[in-house]
Amino acid sequence: MRKLRVFAIVAVALLASGCGYNQIQQQDEAVKAAWSEVINQYQRRADLVPNLVNTVKGYAAQEQKVFIGVAEARAQVGSIQVTPALVNDPQAFQRFEAAQGQLTQALKSLIAVSESYPQLKSDQNFQDLQAQLEGTENRITVARHRYIQAVQSYNVLIRSFPANLTAMMFKYQLKPNFTVDDEAQIARPPTVDFGTAPAQPQ
Repeated sequence: MRKLRVFAIVAVALLASGCGYNQIQQQDEAVKAAWSEVINQYQRRADLVPNLVNTVKGYAAQEQKVFIGVAEARAQVGSIQVTPALVNDPQAFQRFEAAQGQLTQALKSLIAVSESYPQLKSDQNFQDLQAQLEGTENRITVARHRYIQAVQSYNVLIRSFPANLTAMMFKYQLKPNFTVDDEAQIARPPTVDFGTAPAQPQ
């Protein structure tokens, strides 16, 4: 009886490895790891927002519309509950992507304000925050690119025979992915040109 049980366990293990079960597990974990890095980088960006806004306010307090836009976009990002399960929910994933896109646009508007305030552009704290934001945007692009690749590999696997049968049996679904307007853009980080104006004479 014991030998029969051992044989059954070995047979199941061999069957699982042959039908792609282990591969699905590995690819699923790779997607989770890539997703965690995306979240880390987006959180890093969100953490920069308050200091950036406060610095701009010091020179351009009248730009209330821009500040409100950034605050609302950041609040929208914060209202989305980010969990590992989000990558299995296409609608929740779409809301997440839309909220991050809104924050991206709001930050562009905030940075554009500096063009009208030379003293702000020459402020060292502002320049430091710009550099941090640029680095974070680059890391976001890299993290998104890795996530896109991980999801593509996973989705191809669970649609391929015989792994698709295993995926169906264990209810593994296709995972949503980031939309890419220009696929060539994911191959290189974006250039964030903040510009630096010389200090104005007092």
